[in-house]
Amino acid sequence: MARLHDVVVDCRHPASLARFWAEALDGYAVAPYDEAELRRLRGEGIEDPEDDPTVLVEGGSPRLWFQRVPERKIVKNRLHLDLRADDVDAEIDRLIGLGAVLLDTHDDWVVLADPEGNEFCLA
Repeated sequence: MARLHDVVVDCRHPASLARFWAEALDGYAVAPYDEAELRRLRGEGIEDPEDDPTVLVEGGSPRLWFQRVPERKIVKNRLHLDLRADDVDAEIDRLIGLGAVLLDTHDDWVVLADPEGNEFCLA
């Protein structure tokens, strides 16, 4: 039987979007770069981790991978994350402070977008 291991998000700038989601989610962090990983990146001609085309956010299950793609997001996501918070209003403010945008409000949840426009819900 298959188990969910990773969620992969296509994006324009993996490092900055990974930082947003690492801050947005409790217990998650951008995976650290050890010397072996930095050496691997340099071998691919990438001198700065900020330019890494794939960035991992870990700390829970599933892990989140952010991978660079050339095209911008154009239409609504076919998959989105649903987040929960004890104090929804405070969490909306916190997420907006990190770069999210409030898109829509409903009776029991709100729809936000991350800095690259990927929708997610909060209840």
